[in-house]
This record gives sequence, structure tokens and C-alpha cells, in this order.
Amino acid sequence: MSNFKKTVGTGVLVGAAAGAAWVIGRRFLRSESNLIDWSHVRRLAIASCGHSAVGIPFSKKTLSAQYADMVRQAEQPIAEYTGKMLPQPLNSVHVFDRVDWVDANIDNFRLMFEPFEKMSANAHNGSPLSAKVMGGVNQLLFSGQMGFLLGYLARRVLGQYDLSLLGREPLTVGRLYFVEPNIRELQQRLSLDANEFRMWIVLHETTHAYEFEANPWLRGYMNSLITRYFETLTSDFSRMQSNSLGIRTLIERICTNFFNSKNVLELMMTPEQRHIFNRLQALMCLLEGYSNHMMQAVGQSILPSYEYLKDRFEERGKNKSTGDRLIGKLTGMDIKLEQYTLGERFVNDIVGKRGIDFMNRIWQSPLTLPTLDEVRAPNRWIERMEKMAVA
Repeated sequence: MSNFKKTVGTGVLVGAAAGAAWVIGRRFLRSESNLIDWSHVRRLAIASCGHSAVGIPFSKKTLSAQYADMVRQAEQPIAEYTGKMLPQPLNSVHVFDRVDWVDANIDNFRLMFEPFEKMSANAHNGSPLSAKVMGGVNQLLFSGQMGFLLGYLARRVLGQYDLSLLGREPLTVGRLYFVEPNIRELQQRLSLDANEFRMWIVLHETTHAYEFEANPWLRGYMNSLITRYFETLTSDFSRMQSNSLGIRTLIERICTNFFNSKNVLELMMTPEQRHIFNRLQALMCLLEGYSNHMMQAVGQSILPSYEYLKDRFEERGKNKSTGDRLIGKLTGMDIKLEQYTLGERFVNDIVGKRGIDFMNRIWQSPLTLPTLDEVRAPNRWIERMEKMAVA
């Protein structure tokens, strides 16, 4: 449901693949084409996201007010459980259709891939006509992949907390999106109570909003990781492009990473990129795990059918189609499942042993965030926090 993490993770992994392919393409053919045609991405995303099978019209304005009221209902029990109040209410609540969601998220992808766009533009070297044609083919291929990915996500996203990662405008409050056609479609398919199902989604997204709004430094920290990651990708692939041994270097790296990579795209990462990627992974695990823990703690008090809703969602996650599983493998989105499992186990273990107040030490600064090894072994994080307290 919380799609900003899915967007981040997918963008990071797809960025690695796009950069590698750009190097290989530029090694043999120079072209003036940019890496991605974003207008084509939007057209393809909108065409591929399709229309909801539930064709009942709805008023975005009316529903936005209803969702905003549910967000306010969720804020108080979350604040009581965490012991932290939001600096200001979550007033930016929007109801979307699938096209609205594509338009709201395409800018995030453009910002993520901007370093590659600049790298592509700077590489222009006076190309023959055949190279321009091949450059256009490569652009069409990458644009098609990105458009398909956005269209695929637009059919599945229910709600999203958007903190405008990498955005240039100064924002103090994130935005909550609810994709009503997808919500209605799933609610009817699973035969769920309409009001409780919407409140379930609202509670999930509001918990993510709390993680960032109650800890303002977290947005900048995540931005710094993502920015640094794409800077290393751009620098790395630019070096390979200017070096006659670039492709050989990439192949040797893939061979070196073969036995310690969990998906195809990690094969192309340098040690520094893998280090940053692991820090992002640890943060994603924490965000998912903390959110799921709060859902369990708070959801039972405000949702009479909480356990039933939870069971239905878990069953839905297990019964994915072959196509969905394949897309997850190719894009890296399957990593999200591991994040849910590891993160929830990490938070539940710590709260069970030390309580929620001790758990909330994790939000003090980047130094108190867990490493990926600590996420897998929560006692290590507990021991480190106790040593820090003594020091």
C-alpha cells in the first residue's frame, strides 16, 4: 500500500540496469537521444494502467473530505501509542484515479533519473544517422519499460504517503493519496466492509506519515542516501563510458558479485553502491516493520474486523499470479516482501523485550538507525543502544 518505498526501491534498481545498458549502448554507438522520453512514458503508463472494472463514478472532492476525516480519526490513537504528537495535522489528503497517480509519481521518477539524463546529454559526440536511429530505439526501449512499470503500479496502488523525495520545493508536510478505483475494486473482490477497509488503508498510510512527520530529519537522510546512490551510479558509468575497458570492467564486476547478490540488478553494483543500497534496505525494513507493528497495536482498537482484514491481505499477498511474481523479480519489487518480514520481526522483538519507548530511540538520529545486520539480529541493536546510553 505504501508506494513511495516501492517507487524508491524500484527506481534504485532500475537505475542500475538503465545505467549499465546506457554504457553498453554508448560504447558502440553514439547518439543524441536522451535516455528516456518522459512524454512517451506518461502516454504508455496511462494506456497500460487501464480502467477499473468498477465503473461507478465518484466525487473526488467529497471523498477527499471523507478520507481526511478518517485520517484525523487515526492520528489520535497513533499519537497515544507512540507518545509523540505530530507537529501539525495531516491536512493534505487527495483522492486519485489511476491517471492522477501516474501524474503525481512520474516527477519522482524523473528526478531519480535526472543524473542519467545529464550524463546522456553530455555524451553527445556528433553521431551518424544510423547511430541516431539506434539511439532512438534505445530511448523507446527504456521509455517503454518505465511506462509499463508506472502503469503496472497504477493498477495496484491503494494508498500512498508521498513525502516528495528529492523534490526541490520546500515542503513541511507530506501528502496522502488514495486511489479510489483500486480501493473499490479490491474491496468488492475480497467482499470487505467498505468503511472498515478504507479505514484500514488510512491507518496504514497515516502510520507512515507519522514516521516522517514526527521525525523531520528522516526525509533529508533518505534523500541523501538516494542522491548519493545515483551520484555513484552516474560517476561509475561515466568512467566506464570513457574507458576502453568499460564493458570488461562491468562483466568482471558481475562475476565478482554473482554469489552474493539476491537479485539480477545487484550484480552490477560497486562495493560503495552496495553499501548505500544496504543502508536503504535497512531503513525500508524499519519503516515497514514499525508501520506494521503500529497497525497491529492500534488497528485492533479502532477496527472491529482487524484480524479478518489482516488475514485477507496476507492471503492476497501469497496468491500472486505468475506474471506478478516475474515482474517482482525483474524490477526488484520482490525485495519488499523481505522488508515486511524482517522489519516486523525486528520491531516486534524489540518492543516485546524493551517496550515502545526503548524502540522509539531509533528515531533520535541517523546514528540510532539499525544496520541491515542489526535488522536481522535485533539483539545487536539493543546492545548498541544500551552502550550508547551508558556512554
